[in-house]
Amino acid sequence: MTDLKLSLQLFSMRGLGPLDAQLQAAASAGFQFVEPLENHLQDKTTLIEGLRRYGLRAPTAHISLEALRTRRQEFMDVCDECGVKTVFSPHPWRTFNAQGEVAWRKLGTDLAAVAETLGEHGISFGYHNKSEGLVAKPGMRCGVDVLFEAARGSRLLWQADIGWIHSAGAGPSQWLRRYQALLASAHVKDRAPEGENVDQDGWADVGSGILIWPSLWKEAIRYGAKTLVVEHDNPREPADFAKRGFQYLNRFLAA
Repeated sequence: MTDLKLSLQLFSMRGLGPLDAQLQAAASAGFQFVEPLENHLQDKTTLIEGLRRYGLRAPTAHISLEALRTRRQEFMDVCDECGVKTVFSPHPWRTFNAQGEVAWRKLGTDLAAVAETLGEHGISFGYHNKSEGLVAKPGMRCGVDVLFEAARGSRLLWQADIGWIHSAGAGPSQWLRRYQALLASAHVKDRAPEGENVDQDGWADVGSGILIWPSLWKEAIRYGAKTLVVEHDNPREPADFAKRGFQYLNRFLAA
């Protein structure tokens, strides 16, 4: 599994302040790979210098669908300079108008169009799910099913956020298996038992919560994930979270 990458989502490190402090914490924890956000790419000089300073690489990044619509060339150029090979757009929950299957179908075609354009320039592109669209509502199919159906035949990939799949009340294993043909990456995160870690929005350090990560890790890899990205949406102690996450998951790499 020499091509498997264990990465750290820099969203989890935002509480440390400047990007340099975030990258230093990632490297100190043991990570060789990080997943930057759109705002990090907008300050490409700081990002490139920081990655070089701490011996890190950024094979993947998160950029919003809106930014890729309006500033596509700019971000393609930055990705090329930073070594980003695959971009994922998080579900646009702030602006998405989920009025039945029509909205999900349009989102699928929009994502597919971006995937085609970026693919022609050597950048892979995928959708990153939140909790929306993973459980069928009365009289409607699962929105994510509609999305992927609309994008069928395109280059669109999928980055499965396993924590959000679980939080939606869906089964991560079933979803990973269903869309294994699209699966390129997965976010590795954990949920605390009900009522715990309220100050962390109910999230937990990976391996300390209720998700069964030894088996989920194996399934994510079996179904196609090549980059496993550790994340915590609101860690109490970001640097310690990164260290504990790396120590817990690094043993899986050698298994």
